[in-house]
Amino acid sequence: MFDPIMYLKVFAVGGLVCLIGQILIITTKMTSARILVSFLLFGALLETIGVYQKINDFAGAGISIPIIGFGASLARGAINAGQTEGLIGVLTGGLSATAGGIAAAIFAGFLVALIFNSKTKK
Repeated sequence: MFDPIMYLKVFAVGGLVCLIGQILIITTKMTSARILVSFLLFGALLETIGVYQKINDFAGAGISIPIIGFGASLARGAINAGQTEGLIGVLTGGLSATAGGIAAAIFAGFLVALIFNSKTKK
């Protein structure tokens, strides 16, 4: 069902995430990779302290699609597996929970590499 208010929430929260990223790009000397890792760790932190799910319930794809959602998924998988399997679960749970997304990203990258010719930066 079409819910225009949800679209506004998704746009606002997703836009805020992008705004924060753009501010970091403009005002700091952080590389794109460091900003990406910072967002991933921020998502894991939000999941660990129990705030991520509340934001996700409010904003849906606005918070779950960016890399913040991937970080939260890694943390959630590690927490859940750690509760059931102990230390081994903590070490393997994050990758088990996100294996489908990782495999899809690798497959998509492979397809793009087959279609396009990569060139080094000059």
